[in-house]
Amino acid sequence: MSKGRKKHPGGELPAIESRRTNRSSWQIQTAKARFSELFRKARTEGPQLVTRQGKEGVVVISDEQYEQLVGKAKQPKSLVQFFRESPLVGVELDWTRDRDESKDVEL
Repeated sequence: MSKGRKKHPGGELPAIESRRTNRSSWQIQTAKARFSELFRKARTEGPQLVTRQGKEGVVVISDEQYEQLVGKAKQPKSLVQFFRESPLVGVELDWTRDRDESKDVEL
């Protein structure tokens, strides 16, 4: 057992807090054996880090979090699509232009 981990009645703790963030960390063997718990925690507590031999590997996140990440990165296919999906659709714009007074320029 590595230092800093507490003894658990069933052996090693299934999840420990990652030092870099607030997410839980799982060894791959424990994640496989307790996948239902990993799944539930990813949905209720946030991202779950799964490591192999102590090296960082993958993060399990809820589908809602995934959609947020993908949605932010998703680019519209065209400028027309961008304007059609804009939250400002239907907002009245004033397209009138103020008359600009010309200036006399000496050449």
